[in-house]
Amino acid sequence: MGLGVDKRNILLIYTGGTIGMMKDYTSGALKAFDFSQLVKNIPELNQLDCTISSFSFDHPIDSSNMNPTHWVAISDIITEKYHDYDGFVVLHGSDTMSYTASALSFLLENLSKPVILTGSQLPIGDLRTDAKENLITAIQIAALCEKRKAVIQEVGLYFEYKLYRANRTTKINAEHFQAFASLNYPHLIESGVHLTVFNEYLLPQKKKLTLKSHRNMDDNVAILKIFPGINKNVIDAILQAENLKALVLETYGSGNAPMEEWFLEKLNNAINKGIHIINVTQCSGGAVMMGHYETSSRLKKMQVINGKDITTEAAITKAMYLLGSGISNELFKTVFETSLRGEML
Repeated sequence: MGLGVDKRNILLIYTGGTIGMMKDYTSGALKAFDFSQLVKNIPELNQLDCTISSFSFDHPIDSSNMNPTHWVAISDIITEKYHDYDGFVVLHGSDTMSYTASALSFLLENLSKPVILTGSQLPIGDLRTDAKENLITAIQIAALCEKRKAVIQEVGLYFEYKLYRANRTTKINAEHFQAFASLNYPHLIESGVHLTVFNEYLLPQKKKLTLKSHRNMDDNVAILKIFPGINKNVIDAILQAENLKALVLETYGSGNAPMEEWFLEKLNNAINKGIHIINVTQCSGGAVMMGHYETSSRLKKMQVINGKDITTEAAITKAMYLLGSGISNELFKTVFETSLRGEML
């Protein structure tokens, strides 16, 4: 495929995170990077044939403080500027980047432009920083076009030479530059001497559709990781939480859970009360296959939702999105088990 960078307009959205920090060499303290001086500080960007504008949150957010209100705010900025720019790069702290990236994939429906999230393990001003490469290549990817159409038309996450489908990622390492992985889906682009695009893994480009931006995320959800010895009090504390509407249940292996009657009865009672129970594997890779073993067949019979190969990050944000959309209880299971943005098989 012949790739080209037409003269593209890219909007850089800085939400917070390590990538936006620079060291004050006088005091040794970290201070916020001035993204309005981006090209001045990173002259390599002049080699990209695109115009870069920036927007920074008034108060940068540590990614540990990210929540659905912030996700909607980022989505709103992209929606508001959608017709003014050809691509978007969102700079974000790495700790919860996969959650934000997954949420944005659901909030932004019918994308025909790239939304690329990136960040870094070291501040942009550090000697050995990974920030410059991540930032430069993320902008380059956001500007990639062929026949005047964006090559990437989905939400992606770029880190350490690879672009991943955003809602397939999880953070796997707090120290290495290769901080993210997509264990159940191949990466979309690899950065080496050249940018190699794996077209067969991109979301199929649809006919020109109007961007549909969603603004409601319902946070009445929870995640429960099953472990040997989990007791009734813990299960009750979660399932009896006020207004709980959905529970992401992290099970063993291919979707297996304890077969003790009290445990199954509590899950069944919760489902009968209208709480959606979503079965995802606590393994880093692989998929839920309910009914494959006896220890998951009972879950299948009681209509526990099959999370297939979805990540926990995508499962929780998809649940928030579907609940926020006002979907009926009767349809929730069917829609959840359907891939909406390439987040599951």
